[in-house]
Amino acid sequence: MTLTEARPSRVKAFLRLVAIEHSVFALPFAYLAALTVMTTTGAPAGGHPHVGWLDLLLVTIAMVGARTFAMAANRIIDRRIDARNPRTAGRELVTGAVSVRTAWTGAAVALIVFLGAAALLNPLCLALAPLAVVPLVMYPYGKRFTNWPHALLGVAQLVGPVGAWLAVTGDLRGSGPAWVLGAAVGLWIGGFDLIYACQDAEIDREIGVHSVPSRYGVPFALHLSTAAHVVTFGLFVWFGQLVGLGWLWWIGLVVTAVAFVYEHAIVRPGDLSRVNRAFFTANGFVGIALFVFALLDLIVRGGLRP
Repeated sequence: MTLTEARPSRVKAFLRLVAIEHSVFALPFAYLAALTVMTTTGAPAGGHPHVGWLDLLLVTIAMVGARTFAMAANRIIDRRIDARNPRTAGRELVTGAVSVRTAWTGAAVALIVFLGAAALLNPLCLALAPLAVVPLVMYPYGKRFTNWPHALLGVAQLVGPVGAWLAVTGDLRGSGPAWVLGAAVGLWIGGFDLIYACQDAEIDREIGVHSVPSRYGVPFALHLSTAAHVVTFGLFVWFGQLVGLGWLWWIGLVVTAVAFVYEHAIVRPGDLSRVNRAFFTANGFVGIALFVFALLDLIVRGGLRP
């Protein structure tokens, strides 16, 4: 293999390592926060609010950079744990498809991209960016000292919508709706992580990895996940009320409720074979569906223009 062939293959392997395509789960809510605040604060007197395309581009770059850094750090930190778990033993750092050096390089580049995008957005985003990195790194370490690493993941996910809101305003004042949306997203992802961790409950007990399913059992974790998603739905309702979203948003919430019911109906304590279907189908659908309905509402009722 030539040098020119080797470099693209390393890049592709790194992108598989960080599952770059899964950025779709977090991005819709960052866009929702940014477009909502553009609609409520970005209209000139007597005119229509307009999309700040540069802000959206920088938000996208920051989100993808932060998530890529988080996933790379997660894989690096967990590589020895992954090697002891049959479900994760095929991951790239375990098999050698990606070297630790390459993973660290990719993580460093992603972190620089994230910080650079934050700096281009506004001074507040740059000042808060290092704080946003903390939960991204704490999550993989969390499973070593707490039975609730899922909560750390939720905090990490909360950052996206709040950061996108601040990217547009550059001001913490009036950001309450963003925190509500961020809490909803954090509970949504944290609640699903409870489901996802059920797959590893037995092996986690054997190798000393902490999680709710390994400590309290799969049935408890699934019930707790259901409760988390009920609260998530309530927070989505609250967000819509705070920012004045209309009937299209409420239709989106009905669709979301159906997706949540489906997700929890297909995963049972005695049958975890459809966890991936819940992840790729239900969770991806929730984010995209809610964003689409909210965007339509912002265009139809809020007067948002390109």
